[in-house]
Amino acid sequence: MKQKIVLVTGATSGIGEACARRFARQGYRVIINGRKQDKLNELAAALKDQGAADVLTLAFDVRDREQVQAGLTSLPADWQAIDVLINNAGLALGLDPEYEGNFEDWDTMIDTNIKGLLNMTRLVVPGMVERGKGHVINIGSVAGDAAYANGNVYCATKAAVKALSDGLRIDVAHTGVRVTNIKPGLVETNFSVTRFHGDGDRADKVYQGIEPLTGDDIADSVYFAASAPDHVQIAEMLILATHQANGTVIVRQ
Repeated sequence: MKQKIVLVTGATSGIGEACARRFARQGYRVIINGRKQDKLNELAAALKDQGAADVLTLAFDVRDREQVQAGLTSLPADWQAIDVLINNAGLALGLDPEYEGNFEDWDTMIDTNIKGLLNMTRLVVPGMVERGKGHVINIGSVAGDAAYANGNVYCATKAAVKALSDGLRIDVAHTGVRVTNIKPGLVETNFSVTRFHGDGDRADKVYQGIEPLTGDDIADSVYFAASAPDHVQIAEMLILATHQANGTVIVRQ
């Protein structure tokens, strides 16, 4: 049986790294994407040490369409039939009222969370449609269900991920391609450190008093969706910590 190929964007940390490790353990051939080649090399070595079947690195920024196209075009012939695309690359920047927001932060979030996802989808999914099989798994967020205070643009980008996932699912319904939107709640990764521009103390407070999810928890859910029988499409999955009820209701001990 042919070993399946998974491509994970934003694979060098957090949920993306956890997904790469999870699929590698299951015998997938893994393509890992990130902006920094040295970090990709470190992860590739770790995945091989864990017994990964095969690992390929692709260093590019998903926001740059030309880089994405060049990177995907460079794939060797035996790596081009991607079975699972995990659109994980994404981030939140800032936590300000919309009328005080930072323009650069907005551009980065929109370009990464929306345009980056679209770049990957547009260039990978045609091959899946042609082959009549494949799976696109987008990492959305509980923030895409309803806005929360000072989340404005980030919440809007994750609402877009939901709409784009739903729209793609409609567009490929006549094929064998499946589309899943994974919506995590509080996950303790470097997410909040990035949001607060490196302020670790402020980031730590986000997770105080509650046991948050981990990247591995989300990776398990991603793999569950990918490993469902071909006739089963898990369209959407909301994953919250036990003491988190939705995007705003969090009970801290």
